[in-house]
Amino acid sequence: MEKFYSNEKNALVVIALLKKHGVKKVVASPGTTNMTIVASMQSDNYFEVFSSVDERSAAYMACGLAGETKEPVVICCTGATASRNYLPGLTEAYYRKLPIIAITATPETYKVGHHVAQVIDRSVLPNDVSKLSLTLPIIKDDNDLIDCEIKVNRIILESFRHGGGPVHLNFQTTYNSEYTTKELPDVRVINRIRQNDEFPELPNGKIGIFIGVHQLMTDHETKVIDDFCAANNAAVFCDHTSGYKGNYRLLYSIASSQIIGDPIAFNPDVLIHIGEVSGDYSNLRISGKQIWRVNEDGEIRDTFGKLRYVFEMPEQSFFENYTNNKKGTKQNDFFNSCKIRLESFYNRIPDIPFSNIWVASKLSKFLPEKSCIHFGILNSLRSWNFFEISNTINSISSVGGFGIDGNISTLLGASLSNKNKLFYGVVGDLAFFYDMNSLGNRHFGNNIRILLINNGKGTEFRNFNHKAAHFGIEADKYIAAAGHFGNKSEVLVKNYAENLGFEYFAASNKEQFENVYNRFLEPKITDKPMLFEVFTDSDDESKALEMMVNIDKDTSQSVKKIAKQVLGENRLKALKKALKK
Repeated sequence: MEKFYSNEKNALVVIALLKKHGVKKVVASPGTTNMTIVASMQSDNYFEVFSSVDERSAAYMACGLAGETKEPVVICCTGATASRNYLPGLTEAYYRKLPIIAITATPETYKVGHHVAQVIDRSVLPNDVSKLSLTLPIIKDDNDLIDCEIKVNRIILESFRHGGGPVHLNFQTTYNSEYTTKELPDVRVINRIRQNDEFPELPNGKIGIFIGVHQLMTDHETKVIDDFCAANNAAVFCDHTSGYKGNYRLLYSIASSQIIGDPIAFNPDVLIHIGEVSGDYSNLRISGKQIWRVNEDGEIRDTFGKLRYVFEMPEQSFFENYTNNKKGTKQNDFFNSCKIRLESFYNRIPDIPFSNIWVASKLSKFLPEKSCIHFGILNSLRSWNFFEISNTINSISSVGGFGIDGNISTLLGASLSNKNKLFYGVVGDLAFFYDMNSLGNRHFGNNIRILLINNGKGTEFRNFNHKAAHFGIEADKYIAAAGHFGNKSEVLVKNYAENLGFEYFAASNKEQFENVYNRFLEPKITDKPMLFEVFTDSDDESKALEMMVNIDKDTSQSVKKIAKQVLGENRLKALKKALKK
C-alpha cells in the first residue's frame, strides 16, 4: 500500500517548515514515538535521510555532516532514554556552534511523572547542549497551529543564529497511524534578516509603522523615519509611549478604538513593528497583510499573528536601506487618508461625563512645555491616548511588566534625573495606594505633580466593555476591589499628602475642576510638590468610554468635509483614485 505523509498535524508543520527553510539532511534513529515524522520524511524525496541505531553515534554523525556541509542537520529519535544519548554530541555541537536540530519524540507531556512506560521529563536540559528548547503542542485548534508554526520557526532560525548551534524540539505525538496526507499544509514561514543579508522587496503599496513602548527618539532617529515615510507612502501609528514626534505621527487611538467601522482607514500592505510592549489595546487592532518586526534583539515576537520577517539590526539601518535611492514624494496618500479620518473624530468628540477621559481632554493641551508625564496602565493611559500633547513633552507608562505596583516610584526615579524639569504622573486610586509609601521618600522633589483619579475601585473592571461587565455592581466585591483605602475619603489623601509637605487640591465635578486646575499647570517649579485628587464615579467613567468609542456612527459626510478642507477637490479625487489601487 502506498504511503504518504502522516495525518498528524504537528508533524506536517515540522516537515513543511523544514522544507521552506531549506533543511534537508536527517539522521534518524529507530523507534515508534518518532515514526510519524521519520516515515513522512521517508516518503518525501526532498530529504536526505541517514540511519543510526545508536543515538549517541547519530548526534556525532550529525556533527560531522554539519561541519563539512555548513548546513543544519536534523537528528530524530524515539522516547525513553534515547534522547539522553544525544547529550555528548549536542555538547560538542554547542561549543563548536554546529547547527544541529534535535527532534525528540514523546507521548503527551501530561503523562510525565505518572509512571507511564517510556515517558521521561525533558523540561530541563544542561545549559550547554542547546541554545533553545521548546515543546511542540498537539494541534487541536487554530491556536495550537499558530503556536506550532511559531515554535518550529523559532527552533530552525535559532540553529543558524549568531554563528549557529544545536537546538531541541520536544515533539508530542498521538501515534497517528494514518499516512494518507498527499500534500503538506501551506504553513507560515518566518525569516530572520541580518544587516549583511539580502533584504526582501518592500511592496509599492500602503506601509504602516507601529511603535510599541520606545525610548524618546533623537532628532536624527526621527528624521530617518520621516525620510522613509516620505519615500514609501508610510504612516506611523503611535500612542503616548512610542517616543516618535515626527511629521508622520498619528496618535490613532480615538480612531482605532471605534466599535463600528474598521480599526484603520485602509489596511496597509506591510506593517513594520518597532519598539516593545504596547499598552494601547485599541491600536493593536491595526494590522497589515504581513508584519515585519525590526529590533536588534532579533527575537520572534508575533504580536499581530502575521509575522513574516524579523530584522535583527538597528532601526536606522532598516529604514535607511528602504529609503536610499528613492525620491521622497511631496504627498503621502496613506498618511493623508488616515489623518483625515483621525481629524473627523476630533471634530465630533461628545460632551462626556466627568471622568479620567474628560480630565485628559482638559489638561492635555496645556501641560507645560518640555515637561514629562507618566501614565498609569489601562484607564489612565487609554484616557490620555485619546488626546495629543505637545511634541516637547516626553510621555511614558510602565507597560513592560504591566503592573500597578510602582507607578509613583517610577515617577520619583525619573524626576531625580533633572530637578529643574517638571514630572507629572496620572494614576488611579488602586495604583496610588499600592505605591503611596514612596510619597514619604526623602528624595521626593518639588518638581513632581501627581494627578490622582479616585473612583474608589478598579474602575477598569466596571467598564461597559469589560469581561466583568455582566456582573454589574456585584463586580465591586472582589473583581473591582471597591471600598478599600477610605472608600473615596475626602480627607485621607489630603491629610497624608499635606503632612508630607505636598500642596493639595481636589475636585469632584467639572465646576470644581475648572476652579483649581490652572494651578496644577503652573509652568514654574513651585515650593512644594503637588497632588491633585479628582473624585470620579465608575458609572461615569464607563459612560465616557462608551461615548468615545461610538463616535463613528456615520462618518461619511464629516470625513468628506474635512478631506475637502485639507486637500481640496482635485487632490481629493486623486487620493481616492490612488487608494483604490
